[in-house]
Amino acid sequence: MPVTTAERQRQLEVRLDELTSRLVHIEEELDSHESRDWSDLAAEREGDEVLETMGSAGLQEIRMIKAALARIAEGEYGFCTKCGTAIAEERLDLLPWTPFCRTCAP
Repeated sequence: MPVTTAERQRQLEVRLDELTSRLVHIEEELDSHESRDWSDLAAEREGDEVLETMGSAGLQEIRMIKAALARIAEGEYGFCTKCGTAIAEERLDLLPWTPFCRTCAP
């Protein structure tokens, strides 16, 4: 049974809330380092790089989700933004924010 647009919207909103919360925690963690010891500082810096990568990926996903929510509001969700064909339910199950059908996906 296909998922309704309202259900997709709710999924996207929940994921957006999760990502926003995660990014707040990442920022707090990045701001909390105050080590004076060089070895501790090096370990923290290595951890910071991981957190920054996670943050960047989260920001990208947030942009994609917001774009999908805008397509829902415009009545264009579920259709490829490149060729206009319907995006397969299976693809939307995996990537509910995707703007492309499988054929047009980069």
